[in-house]
This record gives sequence, structure tokens and C-alpha cells, in this order.
Amino acid sequence: MSFSESTGFPEFPAGFFFGAATASYQIEGAYDEDGRGPSIWDTFCREPGRVADGATGDVACDHYHRYREDIGLLRELGVDSYRFSIAWPRIQPTGSGPANTAGLDFYDRLVDELLASGISPAATLYHWDLPQGLEDRGGWRVRETAERFAEYAGVVAARLGDRVDRWITLNEPFCSAFVGYAAGAHAPGAREGRGALAAAHHLLVGHGLAVHSLRAAGAREVGITLNPDRLLPATDSPADLAAVRRVETLHNGVWFEPLFAGRYPEHEAETWGELLPSGDGSYRIDGDLDLIGAPLDFVGINYYRPITVSDAPYRDADPATRTAVDVRAEETWRDDVRHTTMGWPVVPHTFTDLLVDLAERYPALPPLLITENGSAEADTVDADGRVRDSERVDYLHSHLDALAAALRAGVDVRGYYVWSLLDNFEWARGYGQRFGIVRVDYDSQVRTPKDSYRWYQRLIAAHRARTAPGEEPR
Repeated sequence: MSFSESTGFPEFPAGFFFGAATASYQIEGAYDEDGRGPSIWDTFCREPGRVADGATGDVACDHYHRYREDIGLLRELGVDSYRFSIAWPRIQPTGSGPANTAGLDFYDRLVDELLASGISPAATLYHWDLPQGLEDRGGWRVRETAERFAEYAGVVAARLGDRVDRWITLNEPFCSAFVGYAAGAHAPGAREGRGALAAAHHLLVGHGLAVHSLRAAGAREVGITLNPDRLLPATDSPADLAAVRRVETLHNGVWFEPLFAGRYPEHEAETWGELLPSGDGSYRIDGDLDLIGAPLDFVGINYYRPITVSDAPYRDADPATRTAVDVRAEETWRDDVRHTTMGWPVVPHTFTDLLVDLAERYPALPPLLITENGSAEADTVDADGRVRDSERVDYLHSHLDALAAALRAGVDVRGYYVWSLLDNFEWARGYGQRFGIVRVDYDSQVRTPKDSYRWYQRLIAAHRARTAPGEEPR
């Protein structure tokens, strides 16, 4: 496997697949149609000051009504797989009870249309849109939500499991637990210490319970998507290195250690101190680690940028009011490289470094899928309607080069999903950030493939031509 001089694209082995990804709340719209209940994001968006420009996902990309058009874009792109997420409030409007048939019908149609187009569906069960009814009863802070999640997983798998091969339980539980329940920057907008740590644990419990539900329904491939960060110390001082260790626990260890090493993070007491009740966590029950560590067929990795870490004092010295993200560390971005419009530094080799490190650190790690990678850029639209996004093309090319380097180093990666197919609702940033390889005019809902779409299309075609059956391997 090497860089191809003939095509200009990085090369990947036969069997490696390419896809595109989206998420329900970010694209579907139709927030109150066909029996869908409110999610925590519907509530959050309506709280003044929470989301840029007061934006909501009420309409978003109107994918609920335009899914056939969007699948046509996927078909033209030539992807092998499409990763989408299912909106829990469409299936169980209050988070429990009988399934909403109309909600299941939508995903039924979506899956059938994908299969008719020769595209493999990859369904994510939870991409942050928790039914508000469950949040009203405690949300992820309480174990009941994990139990309801497993029931929901079983309901969806019973309807779609005969056609969906690949299932992802959770997307980025770090964001759900710590951005949503500690930093307050995502729904439900809480700023808590122990509550956020309990949420992190119950998300993992929910994952483990859902794995059992999916296996019972005959699911063939089951995994979870995490967003580990490549963390770089600001200096080599002992204080900064200790800060990296605490942030490593917060961002990575709290997920990877229980899932793939059968233990809680080694440095959690150093990281959270008095925020851990009784020194461990009263929400933990004997047997939870076995449940969380249920064997998986893959783990999804979302990656965008590295983070620089330096030592810092607590922002709030009182444990009673300290949040779970206040771990005596300051997180910043590198300022010596290009940044995307999100302000994120573009440092492709850190993608290679992260993947190699994970493979070395966790020998029991299952095969990897890159379930998100992409960039928000300042696209330009020519008079003839062409959407130029050369910086996104450069980002994707350099990060796929970095991914190919990780494979050459022996990391077992089986596929790649670009983020995202469509420009969409970028959570608390509203509609000001565009990650799509297809531009969406939010007023007219017109879709326009960007230069990056055409580049990715050519990469996929070149890969397919090079790895076609019967060709001699290189």
C-alpha cells in the first residue's frame, strides 16, 4: 500500500470501504411531525442564548422529506456505506413505551432506499437527541435511562435488523456526558460534577445493555463511536505532563479503559478527587465492567484536531460547585498552523499518531472504523454556482494520507466515513459552520455538490478501479 503517483490519491487495501455520515437532529427537521416527541435539543434550542442566532433543528436540511434526493447524492458519490442516526424521540416520543409506527416507517423507507441504491446502511442509535421525557426523570445521570436505551435498541433492531448490518450504540459519549452535563455547552446545558460523572458511567452501561439487545435481535456488526483526542503538552514540565494525564483521563481513559481494558481509569482519583463519591462512584454496580466490556465487532473513531494542554488552577475550588471538566488543566489549540473556521488546527500527522497509540495501548481493541473526519471551511460560490472549497479538499487529502500511514504502521482500520454529506445544524454553533461536501441553501433547500464532493468521488472511483477483483495486488 502506497501513495499512488498515477491518481494522486492515497491507496488503501482491497476490502477497505468509503462512506459518508450525518446525524438525525442535524439534518432531519420535521421536529413535530408523525408523532415525534421533543428531544433535549428541541428544549435547549429554545432557551435564550444557548445556540448561535437562536437557531434550531426544526427544519435543518429537511432530510425527513428529501431523503430520496440525499440518497441520490450518495449514489452519485459512489459510497459503499452511509452512516446515519436514528432519532430516539421518533421511535419512543417520551423515551419509553410502545413504538411510534410512523417513526419506524421513516427509517424503514430510508434503509430500503439505501439498499436499492447499493449502499450499506450503518445505523447509530444515539447521536445526542435524548427524549425530553427521560431528561425530566434524570437523564443520563440515572440508571433508568440506560435501561430504556436498551429497550429502544431492541425495538429498532427488531424492525430494521434484517437489513442493517452495522450498528453503532453511542456517538461520542464524551460530548453527551461532559459537554452536555458538565460544560453546559450542549443539551441539556447542565454544569455539574458528580452528575456528569454519573452520566458518563450510565452512558457506558446503556451501551453494554444495548449491545445485548442488538445481539439478541441478530445484529451482525455492533460497535460504539468514540472521539479520542491527541493531547500535546504545552511544555515538558512535570506540571504540564500531569495536566495531560488528567485530560487524558477525561477525554479518553474514562471510555477506553472500561470498554477495552476491563477497568476504570487509573488516574481518575487524581483527576476528579472529591467529585468521585466514596472514592469510586456510588452509581457503579458490581458486574458493570463486564457489561460495559461486552465484545464488539469494531470501534468507531471520530477525529478532527489535536489539543494542547497546560497546567491550570481549579476555576472553582469548592467541590460542591466544581464541574467534571474542571480538572486543573487548560486546553488550547496550536497557533502555528492553519485553522478551520471552527478554530481547530490542521495537523494531519496527529491522526496517525493517535491511531498508532490506541492500537499499542489497547491490544484488545477491535478493528477500527473512522466514523467521522472532516472540516468546516469558508466555501465560496462562483457566479455559475460552483462551490469551491480547496481547503476542505486539502484537509481530507492530508488526513487520508495520515490514515494510510496508520495502516502501513499496522493499525487495523477497515473503513472511512467523511463528515459530513451535507452542511447542517452544527449544534450550539447553529448554521454558521459548514462541514458538508454538499452545500445546502437553508432558504431554498437546494443541494449543490462542492469541489470536495467531486474529489472524494474520484478517490472512491480510483480505489475501486485499483482493487477490482482479478487485479494483481501491489
